[in-house]
Amino acid sequence: MADPVLEMRGITKRFPGVLALDNVDFSVKPGTVHALMGENGAGKSTLMKCLFGIYQMDGGSIILNGEKRHFNSAADAMHAGVSMIHQELSNVPERSVAQNIWLGREPLNKFGFINHRKMFGDTRKLLEGLNYDFDPAARMSSLSISRQQGCEIARAVSYNSSIVVMDEPTSSLTENEVAHLFTIIRGLRIKGVAIIYISHKMEEIFQIADDVTVMRDGKWIGTYPVQDLTGDRLISLMVGRDITHRFPPVESSVGEVCLEVRNLSAANPQSFKNISFELRKGEILGIGGLVGAQRTELVEAIFGVRKIASGEILVRGKPLVRIRPQEAIAAGIGLVTEDRRSSGIFPLLNITVNTAIASLGKYKNKIGTLDHKKLAEAASKQNRQLKTKTPSMGALVQNLSGGNQQKVILSRWLMTLPEILIMDEPTRGIDVGAKYEIYTIMAELVKQGKAVIMVSSEMPELIGMSHRVLVLCAGVLTGTLKKDELTQEAIMRYATQFS
Repeated sequence: MADPVLEMRGITKRFPGVLALDNVDFSVKPGTVHALMGENGAGKSTLMKCLFGIYQMDGGSIILNGEKRHFNSAADAMHAGVSMIHQELSNVPERSVAQNIWLGREPLNKFGFINHRKMFGDTRKLLEGLNYDFDPAARMSSLSISRQQGCEIARAVSYNSSIVVMDEPTSSLTENEVAHLFTIIRGLRIKGVAIIYISHKMEEIFQIADDVTVMRDGKWIGTYPVQDLTGDRLISLMVGRDITHRFPPVESSVGEVCLEVRNLSAANPQSFKNISFELRKGEILGIGGLVGAQRTELVEAIFGVRKIASGEILVRGKPLVRIRPQEAIAAGIGLVTEDRRSSGIFPLLNITVNTAIASLGKYKNKIGTLDHKKLAEAASKQNRQLKTKTPSMGALVQNLSGGNQQKVILSRWLMTLPEILIMDEPTRGIDVGAKYEIYTIMAELVKQGKAVIMVSSEMPELIGMSHRVLVLCAGVLTGTLKKDELTQEAIMRYATQFS
């Protein structure tokens, strides 16, 4: 049996008020895929950031290829043969694909200037080797989230590392793109590369992993061959309790129409066209479709983020005169966006500000200034209700796990007391326990007579939580499925317009 290519021994990491890692051991063998599992906040990403030199350890040691190492930066780790695909995209939006892949290590000509011809040629060769059809000259911001994720994967592979850390690499990928990634992973494994794979998607773990390490509350729980585990056993190890139902019961009485969308078309002719539907009080309305179906574009247009060419949006029978976020919020609509990092959180602001920022007007005192005490109390109360894990409300939101950042965003919109809450991929990158908590919040909202629109790429989520599902394909509404009609086959048939 091969010796481990990596050993992390007794790793300890503290943040103010939090012991994030408590004497954690972790090792990986070459040519294997080692899954690292646990709830949000379990310490998975923190452990990998210690490995990658982003965080400095408070205790413990790293042994790489039998040699004790200490990385002061990500550059140190990459030079030593460790690369990482981060959970949150870390590209430069206004630069090209090629510039993003070779950022900080651009090839130079004999005069010391960037050799653009070589950089673009190397990028094209790299992408072709991975069977990606991206244009190396394309601006990163022009690509879909899934294609941006593909560029992150290409950048990690370009280092020819002996260890590649993949932190939620499929969070933005379609089923076909996931299959493509797994082909890349298998190719790397054959070359002897060790893959550390972090994902909350159970089916992926059993499909691709050789070994599984489980963490909980900053501690190592155990390491197991994947064939010795079942889904139920793995969930129990992760959360420390049995979860008997994946989705909570959605008990609500569907009532009167609260939102009407009539013949809505985007200003961008390549986006959605002539979309009409109704949303009722007490209803969870799912929106399904494949990447490129224009689901996000549609809900952002309803909220006023994107311009429309024609059509109407009526809330409780009254048309929105000017379709802008301010009017949408005033009409009782909230939007949890698809990408937490780029359009959800304000990373350098604290949790109180991130929570209250959409409802500041409610917390003005008599002279028109903010009542900071009242605002802070309301923000703290809302986060306690959602069980957001944080050392204090004054902590920067960027220091929270992805799941807890999502709870802060949910708290933000719940503080506005919305009648209609739009949730775009609400459980992306969130563990099974936190998913259930968010589903429970959704169920409670509709029980109170509010309405939810949920965009999701996860079929079980659409089927398990929705009263009805609208299915889009290339910007066209191709079908509407009632609860008793919801199957994965039916959704895919409309999503691909296959008959």
